[in-house]
Amino acid sequence: MIHNLSYVGFASPDHAAWRSFGPEVLGAELAPGAADGAVRLRFDEAPWRVAVHPADTNGLRYLGWDAGDSIEAAVGAVERAGFLVHRDDPGDERPVGEVAWFADPFGFRHELARTLPRSAPFVPARPMGGFVTGEQGLGHVVLIVPDLDAALAFYVDVLGFRLSDEIEAFLSLRFLHCPGAEARHHTVALAAVPGMVGVHHLMLEVADLDDVGRAYDIVRSRGIPLAMDLGRHTNDLMTSFYVRTPSGFEIEYGAGGVTIDDDVWTTTTYDAQSLWGHHPPAAGPLLPGILAPFVPQGEAT
Repeated sequence: MIHNLSYVGFASPDHAAWRSFGPEVLGAELAPGAADGAVRLRFDEAPWRVAVHPADTNGLRYLGWDAGDSIEAAVGAVERAGFLVHRDDPGDERPVGEVAWFADPFGFRHELARTLPRSAPFVPARPMGGFVTGEQGLGHVVLIVPDLDAALAFYVDVLGFRLSDEIEAFLSLRFLHCPGAEARHHTVALAAVPGMVGVHHLMLEVADLDDVGRAYDIVRSRGIPLAMDLGRHTNDLMTSFYVRTPSGFEIEYGAGGVTIDDDVWTTTTYDAQSLWGHHPPAAGPLLPGILAPFVPQGEAT
């Protein structure tokens, strides 16, 4: 039912810093701003993919999913699970027209929308080979949830994601992909932290490994905090680093991720997150900046 992660919105008191962080560090193109002052970023021919809205605290405001022509099927599945679905036409507040939205069991707002229209050609803010989007969508998001079983029941049984693999290291992680023959290894990952809810990172994939290195050099030269240095993951084989954004969450910036064909894929459990690298700062791991005690809420009836 869901094809990919289409767009994402964050909230932050430091939203204005994204006017330089997005283009100069990530290579994104600035899109026209929103009426509320949100900074919007382009990563391909879509009108925009990431928005950072002004707010008093850092947070994840919404996740936009490309449901294509399967919106009604997705809405039906959510409603049958007991969740109230709202329908809005947000106008230019989103890169699409009408959306159907709901809050999941952990309070995250999900928006189901049609495939993003193509706008003007993408012009990166600095020389680079571009981002891997298209049928794979914007990238992936890693959410922190208090109950892994409940999260899997919702994301798999209700939203239709499929299990890619698992990592059991110092955290329990589950990686989920959209159905398909050439799907991004994971579009959502779930990290279990008892009693807490939040977001760890958004992954952006570039087409050229050298662009990972160039961005890494920019981050280091500017003294921007790294949550994890260069490394390669065990499961999706992404070569990447994790940089702390102005808004408390990380951007994983990588290249070379594998894709999944459901007809031949085998789920695996790993005991390490990385084949090499991905070391935390010498002073100790950076704690997630978007993390709060879980208070049961949502739109379940």
